[in-house]
Amino acid sequence: MIKGPHNIHLFDIMKYRFPLIAVTSILHRISGVLVFLLIPFVLWLLHASLVSPQEFLLIKVFMGSPWMGFLMWLVASATFYHLVAGFKHLLMDLGHVEEKISGRNASIVVLVLAAIGAVLIGVWIIC
Repeated sequence: MIKGPHNIHLFDIMKYRFPLIAVTSILHRISGVLVFLLIPFVLWLLHASLVSPQEFLLIKVFMGSPWMGFLMWLVASATFYHLVAGFKHLLMDLGHVEEKISGRNASIVVLVLAAIGAVLIGVWIIC
């Protein structure tokens, strides 16, 4: 049996229990990728809606779809999470919340704020 550190294989990843600080960091990266990939689509929608009144009405009908509502919720929630987690990372860069307990507490705050934000964004999009 090999002693010491070893690599985690892709099939073993589901067995491994990540610390809460790692989960928030991984989610921060995932939300950043989502925002990066979806910004061109959102900018295209904005551009298309400003071309003419007819295009605006077409985009308005397009945006009435449940799939578009979900996509807009996803973009807005990912952006909000990325913002909140980014503030945590900035605090860490300043030398705060770097200890194990304070980092875990800050991660809990980030996750709770992100969950509340995602629910409020969903209510805003539905209404």
